[in-house]
Amino acid sequence: MSQLLTLEEWGTKTYKSKPPSIKTLRRWARNGNIYPAPEKHGREYRVQENAIYIKPKSFQLARDLHKAGAITLPPLIERIIHGEKTNKV
Repeated sequence: MSQLLTLEEWGTKTYKSKPPSIKTLRRWARNGNIYPAPEKHGREYRVQENAIYIKPKSFQLARDLHKAGAITLPPLIERIIHGEKTNKV
């Protein structure tokens, strides 16, 4: 698992010239505009360092990034996409 950054750290790393305000970053986190979704730890959001900004209805972008190897999907999602059957005990 990659390192978790605060929204401010992620914003300055992703948008080097003019990062969005913390208010905008929090709105993006609440609205699902950051993929993978940020996690709330106490009072602040934490986001993976390889996270990207997406439009919430642009699922094709996430698929394209996954195919290019830019992001990794959790194992459960991989099994759902590829249709692997689970081994029954």
